[in-house]
Amino acid sequence: MPESTINALIPWLIVLLALIVLLAMSVRVVAEYERGVIFRLGRLVGAKGPGIFLLIPFIDRMVKMDLRVVVMDVPAQEVITRDNVTVRVNAVIYFRVVDPQAAVVKVADHIRATSQIAQTTLRNVLGQSELDELLANREKLNDILQDIIDKQTDPWGIKVSTVEIKEVELPETMRRSMAAQAEAERERRAKIIHAQGEFEASTKLAMAADVIAKEPVTLQLRYLQTLTEIASERNSTVIFPVPIDLISMFMKKFGGDSKKDEKQG
Repeated sequence: MPESTINALIPWLIVLLALIVLLAMSVRVVAEYERGVIFRLGRLVGAKGPGIFLLIPFIDRMVKMDLRVVVMDVPAQEVITRDNVTVRVNAVIYFRVVDPQAAVVKVADHIRATSQIAQTTLRNVLGQSELDELLANREKLNDILQDIIDKQTDPWGIKVSTVEIKEVELPETMRRSMAAQAEAERERRAKIIHAQGEFEASTKLAMAADVIAKEPVTLQLRYLQTLTEIASERNSTVIFPVPIDLISMFMKKFGGDSKKDEKQG
């Protein structure tokens, strides 16, 4: 190829190369879970995506926003409850971007801002709750935290779906006190149950005594049943109760005979 032809093609090759570079700078691809927020000469144009679209080189600028749910650990916070107990609490928060334009324009770093809001809200809400409420009504506190954080992040285009308190760390002295309280409560319940059992047993025994008093034969049946139970245990010693009435009858008889003998003597 003549040198003159090559020299003539060089400008066209440069232009073609520049067009290819500009086209590469213009083409943008946004995934299904992303949105591209477009700025044209510094002014907000809107959010585009998902798919492929073109930008004006050196004029348009795009900021990608991820719309997937973000799972973020809230660092452990030292909280003083309303009943003056110091606890250490951590939590987890689930949120996502629902308005990518607001998340770009209205807040510099939406993830860090949401984290700070979650930390301060966690301290404030738990500081107004008592320890028993924190331990027993955790679901209620989770709903309160979610509602407050969601209202504060709503202007930024952030939707907080769930807030969960993960762990509550108590001081060692408080754990020992709670263990002693729980043990005392269990002993109290055991004593109450034992007393109720004694009361019910005494009531039934009184009813049984009334039946036996009306029908003396039932007492003999009980003796026979007791002997059967003792014999089944293979004991070497058998203690059999003898009715006092039977003994007193013999005592009266022998007593009467001795008195007759004394009179005769």
